Amino acid sequence: MSANETAPGELERSRFELEFEDRFDQPALDGSRWVDHYLPQWTTPERSVARYDLGESGLRLRIDADQPAWRDEDGELRVSNLQTGVFSGPLGSGIGTHRHAPGMTVRTEVPTRRLYTPAGGLVEATLQATADPTCMLAIWLVGLEESSPEDSGEICVAELFGHAIGPGHSRVRLGVKAINDPRLRTDVEDVVLPIDATQPHTYGAEWDFRGVRFWIDGRLVRTVEQRIDYPLQVMVDLFEFPAGPERDPRHYPKSAYVTAVRGYRHRRQRGTA
Repeated sequence: MSANETAPGELERSRFELEFEDRFDQPALDGSRWVDHYLPQWTTPERSVARYDLGESGLRLRIDADQPAWRDEDGELRVSNLQTGVFSGPLGSGIGTHRHAPGMTVRTEVPTRRLYTPAGGLVEATLQATADPTCMLAIWLVGLEESSPEDSGEICVAELFGHAIGPGHSRVRLGVKAINDPRLRTDVEDVVLPIDATQPHTYGAEWDFRGVRFWIDGRLVRTVEQRIDYPLQVMVDLFEFPAGPERDPRHYPKSAYVTAVRGYRHRRQRGTA
């Protein structure tokens, strides 16, 4: 094998062109790339806003002791999230991105923002998860739903649950979720890999007309033969699923790290239009 070739199952980066990158190495979050709220249309700003820091390790997502639950209907769930788009219908409607539970209603009408919403290519993030058993660090690609409520499918690039990761091996949840897209079927799998997900690793998903291919540290770990060809927003988030409302401030903040997020388009081959 020559120096320019890749082994079977390795990501061939020459097929892609970089179109989005954030290494979180600036003093402030780039508002031209990110909305620092989690699905703000379904709740109120003080509940959806992310807690985070920027420093030498990149982006540190936090769950703080005084952080309110995202919305009452989801119990004690807390979340700090960044996303590359946002869409909602009018106040009181059921229109908006990621209607992942029945009866969701717009409580904060937000202007549509399409900061980075690819319909194909490769998106990857370098993450360092927490082993706290109440937490999950995730990266998703979620249908914006602006053109149609059926355009709601999700590419689950990686979900890293604290109880399932650690030295020696980690369980990574990845796949496709139909949400409200009747053209898709939910196909998600927990893949056990010989990595410690509390250390930095790069999780990626590539998608086109053939389906979705999942990469971890540049190696192919799974393929799902389903097609998603509408705009998707990137979501990177830290969740906490506490057992109840009691919170011991000594156990906070809970945090995880995002070193970089990158998005690529497929490079056009010679002779193509």
